[in-house]
Amino acid sequence: MSVSRSGYYDWRDRPESPRAQRHQELTEKIRYFHQASRDTYGAPRIRKALLESGERIGENTVALLMRRAAIVPKMVRKFRVTTDSRKTVPAPNLLKQQFTAAQPNERWVSDIAFIPTRAGWLYLAVIIDLYSRAVIGWSMDKRMKATLVTDALKMALMRRKLRSPLLLHSDQGSQYAAADYRAILAANGIECSMSRKGNCWDNAVAESFFHTLKTELVHHEDYHYRAEAKASIFEYIEVFYNRQRRHSHTGQMAPLIFEEAAADSPNRTVIDRTPRGG
Repeated sequence: MSVSRSGYYDWRDRPESPRAQRHQELTEKIRYFHQASRDTYGAPRIRKALLESGERIGENTVALLMRRAAIVPKMVRKFRVTTDSRKTVPAPNLLKQQFTAAQPNERWVSDIAFIPTRAGWLYLAVIIDLYSRAVIGWSMDKRMKATLVTDALKMALMRRKLRSPLLLHSDQGSQYAAADYRAILAANGIECSMSRKGNCWDNAVAESFFHTLKTELVHHEDYHYRAEAKASIFEYIEVFYNRQRRHSHTGQMAPLIFEEAAADSPNRTVIDRTPRGG
């Protein structure tokens, strides 16, 4: 290569530049925060974690260092729709794609997804508070019956104290038209809202949550039994998603952490930087 022996050894023994050392240090921190996120965070959330740790760095630099170190978030996959509205008498769409709320327990959304296991499908129903995107109620069963959504609703009502009119939005699935579900809504003064037929954007936040759950967890697992899937999803929702995972809707704070911070600072407002589902 037309390089002298002395020049080669001089280059080899020369210490790294301060810039290279700095990038190496940042890369190690990026790798740590990426692993702590279960390999789910991209550059924006990694940068937020770095800023909170005291680093000063731009998002473009984070993205560059991630590319160089081959640090990538888990890949995206599509998921199927499970709605069957053939026997449903729909409620009007009162939410009208207004996916923000000024306070907790003002607007909730609900939906159902399927989780594949070797023993068969496991169905998951969730209720999400649009104020913080926290999953406040959930239920899992091997059958997609009305009790799936009523159990999720009962959990949400047990955890939350309703102090103002509440709107609960869902799709037109037959489970949401069941008499028991409607009776619980009526007994608690909850207004029922439903998406327009065939319009997934009307319930985009719930759809987005399932997209995240499957992208970050389900598609990377091979559940042999439903009990195994239940334990995994429980841990993801209650330990990681609600309390640790940064959300763009809440300024890169975990949903329940955001609620706690907002309770301590009543004038705090939500800035929704993401279109529709978030």
